[in-house]
Amino acid sequence: MFTVIKRMEVSASHKLVLPYQSKCSALHGHNWIITVYCRSERLNSDGMVVDFTLIKQKVMEKLDHQNLNEVLPFMPTAENIARWVCKQVPHCFKVEVQESEGNIAIYEKD
Repeated sequence: MFTVIKRMEVSASHKLVLPYQSKCSALHGHNWIITVYCRSERLNSDGMVVDFTLIKQKVMEKLDHQNLNEVLPFMPTAENIARWVCKQVPHCFKVEVQESEGNIAIYEKD
Protein backbone atom coordinates (compact mmCIF):
# COMPACT_ATOMS: atom_id res chain seq x y z
CA MET A 1 0.00 0.00 0.00
CA PHE A 2 1.29 3.44 -0.95
CA THR A 3 0.32 6.60 0.97
CA VAL A 4 0.99 10.22 0.05
CA ILE A 5 0.35 13.22 2.28
CA LYS A 6 -0.02 16.80 1.05
CA ARG A 7 -0.10 19.71 3.52
CA MET A 8 -1.23 23.16 2.37
CA GLU A 9 -1.99 26.53 3.90
CA VAL A 10 -5.17 28.18 2.67
CA SER A 11 -6.02 31.78 3.51
CA ALA A 12 -9.79 32.22 3.44
CA SER A 13 -12.68 33.85 5.25
CA HIS A 14 -16.03 32.50 6.38
CA LYS A 15 -18.85 33.07 8.78
CA LEU A 16 -21.04 30.53 10.49
CA VAL A 17 -24.79 30.90 10.76
CA LEU A 18 -25.48 29.38 14.16
CA PRO A 19 -28.58 29.10 16.36
CA TYR A 20 -26.68 30.68 19.28
CA GLN A 21 -24.51 33.77 19.82
CA SER A 22 -20.99 33.27 18.57
CA LYS A 23 -18.07 35.43 17.42
CA CYS A 24 -17.95 33.09 14.43
CA SER A 25 -21.21 34.56 13.14
CA ALA A 26 -19.22 37.55 11.91
CA LEU A 27 -17.10 37.31 8.78
CA HIS A 28 -13.56 36.40 9.81
CA GLY A 29 -10.53 34.69 8.34
CA HIS A 30 -8.13 31.87 9.04
CA ASN A 31 -4.90 30.55 7.63
CA TRP A 32 -6.26 27.03 7.43
CA ILE A 33 -3.79 24.13 7.41
CA ILE A 34 -5.27 21.38 5.25
CA THR A 35 -3.59 17.97 5.22
CA VAL A 36 -4.74 15.46 2.61
CA TYR A 37 -4.02 11.71 2.87
CA CYS A 38 -4.27 9.50 -0.24
CA ARG A 39 -3.48 5.82 -0.68
CA SER A 40 -3.54 3.14 -3.31
CA GLU A 41 -2.29 -0.39 -3.74
CA ARG A 42 -1.08 0.50 -7.24
CA LEU A 43 0.74 3.44 -8.73
CA ASN A 44 -0.56 5.20 -11.82
CA SER A 45 1.35 5.24 -15.12
CA ASP A 46 3.44 8.15 -13.82
CA GLY A 47 4.52 6.14 -10.77
CA MET A 48 2.32 8.05 -8.32
CA VAL A 49 -0.71 7.51 -6.12
CA VAL A 50 -1.86 10.99 -7.14
CA ASP A 51 0.21 13.96 -8.26
CA PHE A 52 0.86 16.43 -5.43
CA THR A 53 0.20 19.23 -7.92
CA LEU A 54 -3.29 17.87 -8.62
CA ILE A 55 -4.09 17.77 -4.91
CA LYS A 56 -2.94 21.37 -4.52
CA GLN A 57 -4.88 22.45 -7.59
CA LYS A 58 -8.16 20.87 -6.44
CA VAL A 59 -7.97 22.59 -3.05
CA MET A 60 -6.15 25.88 -3.58
CA GLU A 61 -7.89 26.98 -6.79
CA LYS A 62 -11.29 26.68 -5.14
CA LEU A 63 -10.58 27.84 -1.58
CA ASP A 64 -7.49 30.05 -1.33
CA HIS A 65 -8.17 33.79 -0.80
CA GLN A 66 -11.92 33.24 -1.02
CA ASN A 67 -14.97 33.88 1.13
CA LEU A 68 -15.90 30.22 1.67
CA ASN A 69 -19.58 31.11 2.13
CA GLU A 70 -19.57 32.29 -1.49
CA VAL A 71 -17.75 29.36 -3.10
CA LEU A 72 -19.01 26.33 -1.15
CA PRO A 73 -22.65 25.14 -1.23
CA PHE A 74 -22.75 24.30 2.49
CA MET A 75 -21.97 25.81 5.90
CA PRO A 76 -18.17 26.13 5.81
CA THR A 77 -17.30 24.52 9.12
CA ALA A 78 -13.93 22.81 9.39
CA GLU A 79 -15.74 19.45 9.45
CA ASN A 80 -17.68 20.15 6.24
CA ILE A 81 -14.58 21.50 4.51
CA ALA A 82 -12.65 18.33 5.40
CA ARG A 83 -15.37 16.13 3.90
CA TRP A 84 -15.57 18.29 0.75
CA VAL A 85 -11.81 18.16 0.20
CA CYS A 86 -11.81 14.38 0.58
CA LYS A 87 -14.43 14.08 -2.15
CA GLN A 88 -12.42 16.28 -4.55
CA VAL A 89 -9.14 14.37 -4.49
CA PRO A 90 -8.63 10.93 -6.07
CA HIS A 91 -7.65 8.15 -3.66
CA CYS A 92 -8.20 10.43 -0.65
CA PHE A 93 -9.20 8.64 2.55
CA LYS A 94 -8.55 11.27 5.22
CA VAL A 95 -8.38 15.06 5.53
CA GLU A 96 -7.38 17.20 8.49
CA VAL A 97 -8.49 20.84 8.57
CA GLN A 98 -6.84 23.02 11.19
CA GLU A 99 -8.47 26.44 11.46
CA SER A 100 -6.41 27.64 14.42
CA GLU A 101 -3.72 26.38 16.77
CA GLY A 102 -6.08 24.34 18.94
CA ASN A 103 -8.96 23.55 16.55
CA ILE A 104 -8.67 20.63 14.13
CA ALA A 105 -11.41 18.68 12.36
CA ILE A 106 -10.72 15.31 10.72
CA TYR A 107 -12.81 13.52 8.12
CA GLU A 108 -12.08 9.87 7.32
CA LYS A 109 -13.88 7.70 4.81
CA ASP A 110 -15.45 4.56 6.31
